[in-house]
Amino acid sequence: MVPAITSRNERSELPDLKARSPHRLRSEAPYNTHSLNARIERGCTMMITGAEQEFIIKDTHRGLYYQDGKLTKVLEAGRYQIPPRKQWFKKLPTVECMLVDIRERELTIKGQEILTADKVAIRVSILVQFRVTDPQAAIHTVDQFEDRLYSDVQLAARRSLASMDLEEILTNRNRLSEDILSDVTGSADGYGVSIRRADVKDLIFPGNLQEIMNRVLAAERQSQAQLVEARTRAEVEQIESESRAEITRRDSEADAEALRLRDEVEAESLRAKVDAETQAYEQRAKTADVLEGHPALLRLAELETLRDLAKNANARLYLDLDQGRALRGES
Repeated sequence: MVPAITSRNERSELPDLKARSPHRLRSEAPYNTHSLNARIERGCTMMITGAEQEFIIKDTHRGLYYQDGKLTKVLEAGRYQIPPRKQWFKKLPTVECMLVDIRERELTIKGQEILTADKVAIRVSILVQFRVTDPQAAIHTVDQFEDRLYSDVQLAARRSLASMDLEEILTNRNRLSEDILSDVTGSADGYGVSIRRADVKDLIFPGNLQEIMNRVLAAERQSQAQLVEARTRAEVEQIESESRAEITRRDSEADAEALRLRDEVEAESLRAKVDAETQAYEQRAKTADVLEGHPALLRLAELETLRDLAKNANARLYLDLDQGRALRGES
């Protein structure tokens, strides 16, 4: 049985092979298996020693392979075995393997009290997400890369906050994250660590300042509510005035259209009346021409008129006898 090597971050304990009986070990493993000889160097690293010891590296780790203290290669995930120290009375190099966790992890920098540019003391907590991208650089470049990353982020946060006033910190918290990333990313790459994000987790202000800020925030909320109410009222009044203006415009257009139609109807009526009168005059003129050429027709028309008048008992007829004689040529 081959034990899988895990780190403390996985919260698993090292298997205690010494507690098992030798018969149990021989029945489980077809090869010579020594008790697991490993020590945890750090929360994300582990050193494996012991001749002829077989171990497994998971995908979550990488192994630094040392011979007599000299790094010879970086091991990927897989099954490996440390060779024996002696062979045919010949002493072989001492082999060790350090496991380095390459998973993304979080580092919380808590309660850093920092003075802002306007001399206000605040306490800030920063959450950093990072992973080891170069195990060799992470182990060989600095003593403890997690401590180094902690210090770099802490100093970067202090530099950034020292250049910002309180109002800017409250209104633009993203700037602090951007400053930390731009300041630490380059140096962290130098010791094999990649920073994914660095965000402000908590901002804690002094008690009196927090009370004042609460009052300021309440006043700002009230002023914003009043501003929204005023804007709403102004928009409603504007809509109402626009509606009234639109109604007035449409009424004016309707009145103008009605007036135009009335004028057109009156003009058409007058035109029809004139045409009718013209036709009547033309008809009368034609009748007069006919009667002038045929006096008997005129006399017949007079008799028809007298007949129609005779039907009315109240009708009165006045005759100009002198004019009649003149028309007949009598004296």
